[in-house]
Amino acid sequence: MTITATAGGSVRSGGMTAEERKVIFASSLGTVFEWYDFYIYGTLGAFLAKYFFSNVPPAVGFIFALLAFAAGFAVRPFGALIFGRLGDMIGRKYTFLITMTLMGVGTFFIGLLPGYQTWGLAAPIVLIALRLVQGLALGGEYGGAATYVAEHAPRNKRGYYTSWIQTTATLGLFMALLLILGIRSAMGEDSFGSWGWRIPFLASGILLIVSIWIRLSLSESPVFQRMKEEGKTSKRPLTEAFAEWSNAKIAILALLGATAGEAVVWYGGQFYALFFLTQTLKVPGVPAQIMIVIALALGTPFFVLFGWLSDKIGRKPIILAGFLLAAVTYFPIFKGITHFANPRLEAALASAPVTVIADPGECSFQFKATGTEKFTTGCDIAKSALVNLSVNYTNQDAPKGTPAQVKIGDTTLTATAADFAKSLAAAIKSHGYPATADPNEINYVMTTVLLWILVIYVTLVYAPIAAWLVELFPSRIRYSGMSLPYHIGNGWFGGFLPATVFAIVAATGNIYSGLWYPVGVAVMSLVIGFLFLPETKDVDITKT
Repeated sequence: MTITATAGGSVRSGGMTAEERKVIFASSLGTVFEWYDFYIYGTLGAFLAKYFFSNVPPAVGFIFALLAFAAGFAVRPFGALIFGRLGDMIGRKYTFLITMTLMGVGTFFIGLLPGYQTWGLAAPIVLIALRLVQGLALGGEYGGAATYVAEHAPRNKRGYYTSWIQTTATLGLFMALLLILGIRSAMGEDSFGSWGWRIPFLASGILLIVSIWIRLSLSESPVFQRMKEEGKTSKRPLTEAFAEWSNAKIAILALLGATAGEAVVWYGGQFYALFFLTQTLKVPGVPAQIMIVIALALGTPFFVLFGWLSDKIGRKPIILAGFLLAAVTYFPIFKGITHFANPRLEAALASAPVTVIADPGECSFQFKATGTEKFTTGCDIAKSALVNLSVNYTNQDAPKGTPAQVKIGDTTLTATAADFAKSLAAAIKSHGYPATADPNEINYVMTTVLLWILVIYVTLVYAPIAAWLVELFPSRIRYSGMSLPYHIGNGWFGGFLPATVFAIVAATGNIYSGLWYPVGVAVMSLVIGFLFLPETKDVDITKT
């Protein structure tokens, strides 16, 4: 099954006009603020776990906080349907004004929300509800901004123009990290942990006012305005986009061959990299965030570079190159991060391997659906304790009825012992496993270089994706058509990546095993994209 792109449309020569600069600036700045709103939650996940999920063990609470983060991603496709339909029927401009308002209001109220100790179960329920509002809003924002900018751009510069929109997700994360670092440094860890973490959420109220004021100054997209004047706007965009096979197959292939792979490379290279540093390698939060900020700052210009290059050589080869590089190098890069960020942990993993020896019938999946389940068998107790200590382990089957044991180097502990947890922590420490990464032993330069390489992969897959998606769909259903595969890819494949990876690591005991998830999805998109998706850089996007 192959989609054939048809060329056409006019090409305007010369530089960017004042109106085009205004369109790109206003669209991008507003989208930066929306991504900032969305990502401060992920960056402050540990604090949210502490205040809103304090009724469960810390390790489970953190995974629950990740799942609440992912809940916003889960509903993004529904936001794409709701606001995509509005965008194709009433216009691009007014639709993303609505989405921006919803996002800002949701973020502001998270900053005011009482914690579990005050509101009980209502606190996490309201938190998740606000995340759902944010997810719905973001589901409508991206498609509108990307479509709006692309429909203002000359045919031979759509990759370059829309690449500015592609910088916004990284810049939003960059802004969130920078503001959080500034507040933490100014007020100290105790005050920040007590109440200062709320300030970044409350600051979104100011950003919301600025964003709305900027967006109100824009005019409607010329392509949509022309369709409206000619009476060619769709009266049933969702039906046309997804019930008619000629359009539905494009959406399916765009999801599996483009946005799914783009999403896992994006979230793997930015968000999971931060989680890996702080949660697995135990690098203190501030230096970890500083290294991520530097990597983002050095990598962000490549969004524009690869967007510009995609106008010259095509969207497809650049994106597929990013999939291939991620699939081939993720494992060595993350192992390299361990080597440079926590060399004592690397040495301990090599010199004192940990093995869980247990009856496999007593071993269950360590991630639980509600967090209220108890680890009662010896195997579960052993593995739960090791996961809480972020220790790598392997499994060894034992005969049925054998008490579960944990072997650390030449030390063996029985999991049923009354003081097992305390003895395990002491044994882990005595065999060289560090409680935290030693700041004096971190190679900040090399760790940042590896993080920067991950960001470069992000720019490869993300820079041309907006132009590619816009060009795949006809103008009358473009907002709906491109939004759904984009947000299923990024909302589900990408948004659930941190929780999925952590669950895989908890189940297998290997700190790198979760990487098989982004690698596998990237390979899938590489194959499907190569075989079935067309090059689109020269299509005429004015066709209805």
